[in-house]
Amino acid sequence: MNWRRLWAVMLKEVRQLRRDRITLAMIIGIPVLQLVLFGYAINLNLRGLDAAIADQAGSAGSRALVMDMLATDVIVPVREARTPQELMALLKRGEISVGIAIPADFERRRIDGRAVAQVLVDGTDTVVQSAALQLAQVPLDTTPSANAGPLRDAGLSAAQRISVVSFYNPERRSAVNIVPGLIGIILTMTMVMFTSVAIVRERERGNMELLIATPLSRSELMVGKVLPYALIGLVQTTLVLLLGIWLFQVPIRGSLLDVYLASILLIVANLTMGLLISTKARSQFQSMQMTFFVFLPSILLSGFMFPFAGMPKIVQWLAELLPLTHFLRLIRGVMLRGAGLFELWPEVLALVVFTVAMMALAILRFRKRLD
Repeated sequence: MNWRRLWAVMLKEVRQLRRDRITLAMIIGIPVLQLVLFGYAINLNLRGLDAAIADQAGSAGSRALVMDMLATDVIVPVREARTPQELMALLKRGEISVGIAIPADFERRRIDGRAVAQVLVDGTDTVVQSAALQLAQVPLDTTPSANAGPLRDAGLSAAQRISVVSFYNPERRSAVNIVPGLIGIILTMTMVMFTSVAIVRERERGNMELLIATPLSRSELMVGKVLPYALIGLVQTTLVLLLGIWLFQVPIRGSLLDVYLASILLIVANLTMGLLISTKARSQFQSMQMTFFVFLPSILLSGFMFPFAGMPKIVQWLAELLPLTHFLRLIRGVMLRGAGLFELWPEVLALVVFTVAMMALAILRFRKRLD
């Protein structure tokens, strides 16, 4: 072993790493990214769930109950509702996670010792269900009013007086929540990876000279790179759906056509993002590194592994830039809540805008030149 030659090789590798900015970014960026995400953004103690309140009683007691529920910080009213039917419509569209329904005979129910309120929960996320159960523990004021008769069953616990009803996944099976999300995870991982190496592979194999000699425009080349992989993405979607139904009995309450349309939106969005990465990377290894930087935040911040509502606002704003975030709302809304794409149009619009922006940037960055 010649230590001088060994030192020369080590020094050469260090200098090469220093010149490789992508690798240097991975060395520093991955620990920082994981520390920030897991230490700051990931929070299983949910607070601030989007909610709506339908107080049909409008009495002093019902308003006091609502204020006590809001004081827990578990829910934040973001929508207005007048009836339980409106609450159900908001839940179906995914605009709220929790609905509070207080009947018109609230005071009579409180005197009789019956359930005085109902908490309606979007059960597609089991963590949200667990957080909503805290609302049933809000203490109730059992003091009779001046005109009321004596209280009966005043010793009932708050959990017996405030009922919690979980919709769309009453059995709290984790597979019901995970399997639709896995469609997005698999499509994100494979589609971005496939196209992120597309242009780089042409350069490394020497095929770029042939493409330069053809009359292909930049737009035609980019779209031609995307379409074959879109078919592969649909095959993957079908495979996950079949296995999910067969092995885990995951329901499809909405239209199967809407499921595939939502999948196509994510497929095209990820393919265009992969093309943009491909125009930036200089080697297939670099493209894989850059893909990892996209995949890690997507799986952690989109709401697949950790509740979206538990993240700080600034992290939620960052997550809105990820196509997987919008797809999870779409696929869970269609498959589990039976919603249509028209009802979930903000998520559809977000994916379309993202796709157009990524494709435009990829076309502008691509040059039919070898340098």
